[in-house]
Amino acid sequence: MLLTIPLKVIIAHFFFSYISCCSLWRNVLTTPDIPAIAKYFTTKGRYEEVNPYLIDDILAVNKSLVKPPSAECREIHLTAIIRHGSRYPTIKNVKKMRELHNLVVQKASGEERWLREITQWKMWYTDEMDGRLVQKGVLDHRHLAVRLSKLFPSLISKEKLQDGHIKFMTSSKHRCVNSTLSFQGGLAKLWAIEDEEIDYEVNDALMRFFDNCTRFVETVDKNQSAMAELDKFRSSAEMRRVQEKIADRLLVPYSHITSDMAEAAFYLCAYELAIKTINSPWCQLFDEADALVLEYANDLKQFWKRSYGHDINSKSSCILFHDVFSRLDRAANEIRSGSNVTEAATIQVGHADTLLPLLTLLGFFKDSVPLTSNNYVTQGQRAFRTSRMMPYAANLVLVLYDCSGNLRLQALLNERPLAFPGLATNQGEEGAPLYQDVRDHYGELLQGCDFEKECQLFPSK
Repeated sequence: MLLTIPLKVIIAHFFFSYISCCSLWRNVLTTPDIPAIAKYFTTKGRYEEVNPYLIDDILAVNKSLVKPPSAECREIHLTAIIRHGSRYPTIKNVKKMRELHNLVVQKASGEERWLREITQWKMWYTDEMDGRLVQKGVLDHRHLAVRLSKLFPSLISKEKLQDGHIKFMTSSKHRCVNSTLSFQGGLAKLWAIEDEEIDYEVNDALMRFFDNCTRFVETVDKNQSAMAELDKFRSSAEMRRVQEKIADRLLVPYSHITSDMAEAAFYLCAYELAIKTINSPWCQLFDEADALVLEYANDLKQFWKRSYGHDINSKSSCILFHDVFSRLDRAANEIRSGSNVTEAATIQVGHADTLLPLLTLLGFFKDSVPLTSNNYVTQGQRAFRTSRMMPYAANLVLVLYDCSGNLRLQALLNERPLAFPGLATNQGEEGAPLYQDVRDHYGELLQGCDFEKECQLFPSK
């Protein structure tokens, strides 16, 4: 579905959201009181926790980290797969928060100031919010758009936008559509252009592929046994200790604090920071040791539901994998034939559930030992850490360079270089191997990885 939106409408959407956000953003710049546990908020974390330099200057880019492979290289195409911006909790989490809040109001006791603040805290999250983009999420994408245009000015430029050489694609979910509009609005505001039409494509086949993969839906998404390791960890000694410490702080019986309530309190702290930029009194229920346990619990969930835990998790992204390489191939072929590249940049906005399976299929962040319920202690240095990989507005950017006739591909995750696993590069190439070497490395997937076959519930032999 291709939708065309006048730029002045996009600017208006951004402008009014921005005006209402201004006080919020001033808090981001002036409030130093960020909870110490913020770096463990997994998929509920702010983008600024991954790149702390943005707290001082939200439009800063690190050109010492992100630069062409060599002076002779010029960027010719960019594909960015981006998670939506900061959002409200879903109905499911709102219900857990409400249950926790009711317990605290009715049962908690104590004289500490933070505890009085919790009992006086008003439950303001509603079912109607249900995962919608918040004002901070508008800014997440607006600012990301500006930073990417600064990093890659020849690809994300006013001329390329006006000439239709920048393509936009989004999931149909409101938080993704509004993130796309915010990204477009950031560029329109930057270049002071309006009264022009800009379109975006709603494509759930690519951006919500997991919904259409029957084998994933039936054997993982709807199958509780697929999450057995997470369930066992929720009953582990580590998790019980977190629950007991919360109960001790609230002066309630241990039996009152379930693993769901512990997670609800942890994410209340995370949402209050992401949405309001405040150090909520809910954060006082946790120390760093607790946060590490709860981070691991969510990493287990993501590992077994969206990543290496089950083969179909990554294979469900085959359709997006092929789409990405078809765009890269088309740009490469156009350069080789002496033609102009027709699609300078592709901006695709989806979900953590879109990006994580693709990163897994490409082999990123794979530990030598899988995450399980009984190896928490030995996984302290694991590569698979969603707090660093998958904050709001997380993004995988693939940049194709022409280096005097040699094509090279550079990968960035959250505006930081990301080395392709199993592909060595020579010193000075800035982690950008030859494009042909990348294709050869993923040759088996490029020749296979058929979405229709992989996603059949009972694959034909």
